[in-house]
Amino acid sequence: MKKRLAILGSTGSIGTQTLQVVDANPELFQVEVLVANNSAEKLIEQALKYNPNAVVIANPDKYLQVRDALANTYVKVFAGEESIAQVVTMDCVDVVVTAMVGYSGLLPTVRAIEAGKTIALSNKETLVVAGELITSLQRKHRTAILPVDSEHSAIFQCLVGEASPIEKILLTASGGPFRGMKRYDLERVTAADALKHPTWNMGAKVTIDSASLMNKGFEAMEAKWLFGVEPDQIKVVVHPQSIIHSMVQFADGNVKAQLAIHDMRLPIQYALTFPNRAYSALKRLDFAKLARLDFEEPDMETFANLGMAFHAMREGGNVPAALNAANEIAVAAFLKDQISFLGMSDLIERVMAKCDYIKTPSLADYAETDRVARELALSMIKH
Repeated sequence: MKKRLAILGSTGSIGTQTLQVVDANPELFQVEVLVANNSAEKLIEQALKYNPNAVVIANPDKYLQVRDALANTYVKVFAGEESIAQVVTMDCVDVVVTAMVGYSGLLPTVRAIEAGKTIALSNKETLVVAGELITSLQRKHRTAILPVDSEHSAIFQCLVGEASPIEKILLTASGGPFRGMKRYDLERVTAADALKHPTWNMGAKVTIDSASLMNKGFEAMEAKWLFGVEPDQIKVVVHPQSIIHSMVQFADGNVKAQLAIHDMRLPIQYALTFPNRAYSALKRLDFAKLARLDFEEPDMETFANLGMAFHAMREGGNVPAALNAANEIAVAAFLKDQISFLGMSDLIERVMAKCDYIKTPSLADYAETDRVARELALSMIKH
């Protein structure tokens, strides 16, 4: 029987690669729901190709454009954030691929878990902001959360069949385009410089997060909740070749590593086909051509975002929510040349210091923290 998919963020990098996986395995998957934020033309094109049950355009201003373009089809058209949270609960959906970027992915993920859907998780901000809430809901509703990020997929694959506890997670990082630089080197870098990632092809926001190492901090926070470990059990290791996607160290000293080419379609397919492995026509690793595999410590003094992420993880409560909201505003401002690359870290640190601490936040508390942190960040940028 085909797995029926809802793809949130279908027009973005992960969403389009998910659809490539569907194209390569048409006997395994059926696309039932497509969700886009603002890319109406691309959503219309996808809807006409895959003929889903429903589509949602998050921007209500684009609703009429999408509705009119699909008027001669049986595709249901909705708009707005609340519609996204509703379509993931539809009976025709088995697996929800959460590929939306940022805080906007939280509520649909909550609703999908409550509806008993399997989650193929790419939206790392969901666990960054509300990891305790999400894992509690997962246990309550007995749903599966399967990681899509290459690093977390690697860790997950290393743990399949293991009964022993994790001693340490070795989370690999490419180091981004500015690896090896110091703070004085980063004073004049531009958004165009930061968008030139040496290894991965990603959306603008994730690429900037990778350049600042905030993305790796988010992945560490995500790993804490996905695999039930403490912050001190997570170690970031810079591995510029991006061949080893992450490793797990066990109590006896043995280390398992997962290796593959750097292509996101591999972890996407693994999440969608688990517990099985479907054939993939993608390239194989040629070990004879692997001249070297390098590893080094991350520079947390130069790249302060990584240290702030670990601080937020240790503090817990609503601190990660404030960190995430401030970072989203900071990245958007940097892309518009409103603040400098190093200014992003300064802004995030100032916002976190001003947000009131809540030890055990509710979903409403997360939303309020997100709102306040964004307003603080925007005000600081303005003044």
